[in-house]
Amino acid sequence: MIRKIDIESDEFQTELELTKQFTNKVCEEHGFFYNPEDDVNESIQMGLTRNKLIYGKRYCPCFMVVGETQEEKDKADNRLCPCTPALTKEIPSKGHCHCAIFCTKEYVDDVLAQQTPQIEEKKHSLGLTKKQCEDLLLKPEVNAAEVEALLEARSLGFVDFLLVDTREWMEWIGGRIEGTDYLVPTTSFYQSLEQIENKKETPIILYCHSGSRSAYCQRIMLSSGFKTVINLDYGIMTYQGEIVAGEEK
Repeated sequence: MIRKIDIESDEFQTELELTKQFTNKVCEEHGFFYNPEDDVNESIQMGLTRNKLIYGKRYCPCFMVVGETQEEKDKADNRLCPCTPALTKEIPSKGHCHCAIFCTKEYVDDVLAQQTPQIEEKKHSLGLTKKQCEDLLLKPEVNAAEVEALLEARSLGFVDFLLVDTREWMEWIGGRIEGTDYLVPTTSFYQSLEQIENKKETPIILYCHSGSRSAYCQRIMLSSGFKTVINLDYGIMTYQGEIVAGEEK
């Protein structure tokens, strides 16, 4: 099992500073801008740092690293930051990379223009019926608003499901969706999955930062006999509900 990374350790903090220098250099060399949301940038920089300490390379933290040996990792074409798909496709077409840390100036300006400081939209439930909630749990993907509504419905006893975070321990303690039941990190996925092996008949909703790691885990779990596994399409980065932090659930 892969060791936990202590984000307060000198080792992590030193590598984090090097990672920040690295992302600064990427922005300078390619003319990119950081995401207007500082939390996004910090999360990705910490993820890059984690991967550097675990794997020796800054693999994109929004994708599961595939392969045991370095040869297997190379063959699996794991994304190394800044990855080719981001440079050639995602940023030119969408204005930002998949992880959303590297953006074009036009994208940043557009986001800032749409922000409305001092006016916070009131969060509210979708007000779904029991049947609508049950139907959502039959879909392969749900969005952030639907997860928020499902969590409220679960608290009312309308439906039963498990919410599982597939990110890493340091991301978990930094902030997770309130109501998350389990942490099953992708870096120790098969070992951590043992804690819910007896839950294969219960619907399970997975999430990560942006939806990619959890989608990969979804495929593995479905092929391993889990009956219903649903992915939060764009991850916690789109979730507007309550977020909790710290080690305890």
